[in-house]
Amino acid sequence: MKVNAEQQRISQDQVLALWSEYHETGDQRLRDRLVLTFAPMVKYIVYKKIRETPARCDIEDFISCGLEALIRSVDRFDPSRGATFEQFAWTRIHGAVLDELRRHDWAPRSLRRWERDIAKSREHFIALHGRRPSREELAEALGITPAQLRAQLDDIAIADVGSLNAVVAGGEESAIERIDLLTSSDRDTDPEHASALEQAKQRFRDAFQRLPDRERRVAILLYVQNMTLREVGEVLGVSESRVCQIHTQLRRTLRQSLDSDAMLFSEVA
Repeated sequence: MKVNAEQQRISQDQVLALWSEYHETGDQRLRDRLVLTFAPMVKYIVYKKIRETPARCDIEDFISCGLEALIRSVDRFDPSRGATFEQFAWTRIHGAVLDELRRHDWAPRSLRRWERDIAKSREHFIALHGRRPSREELAEALGITPAQLRAQLDDIAIADVGSLNAVVAGGEESAIERIDLLTSSDRDTDPEHASALEQAKQRFRDAFQRLPDRERRVAILLYVQNMTLREVGEVLGVSESRVCQIHTQLRRTLRQSLDSDAMLFSEVA
């Protein structure tokens, strides 16, 4: 729903008259006019009163929730109870947005109370002493031990889970999300690892090409075609023990050729 920001504020008497006419006629256009009139209040509550929304949540979800509460307020308002429509709608919207905030927050309310108390004590200490308190000083101000404070702070940190898609820098055209700044644990996507792996492969290929023809053939039959020592011996016309000797020799030769690159191979192992 688009809010007309230039719409002039109307008096409470005009609001009551408008609501009374809607209540009598059921004209949806009158209800829409009331909603449009008080829609800016929804954004005010969301942006000003609900100071911190979870990073994983879209602010538009809270605005939509507030607008739904405003629409319900039009239908449920009862002027005989003494409150103005604005007061009634404010309470309903504020409560609905808080409920939505709690719905997105899996941390218990007691933990959130601790979070508020810790923040207030820290702010009070800074205002009084002109510096941030140490953990011991903050714990003393709260009337708990440093170990208890540490436990509460750890629980709060665990509860504050943010969205990986939250924008941390840049504008709409070049937004940088939190996920873009995370270090990947997948070595296959690491450019440095990929480069080292390619170097190791090339060093091995070069060393392999320097082997005698028979040793290269034995390696191919054993490791590419997965033959047994006996099968390789039958192909080459030699005994199984001779194949074993050739295999031992080619491994020794490769190890000696690649000895200077041991660090490189350990990084990609």
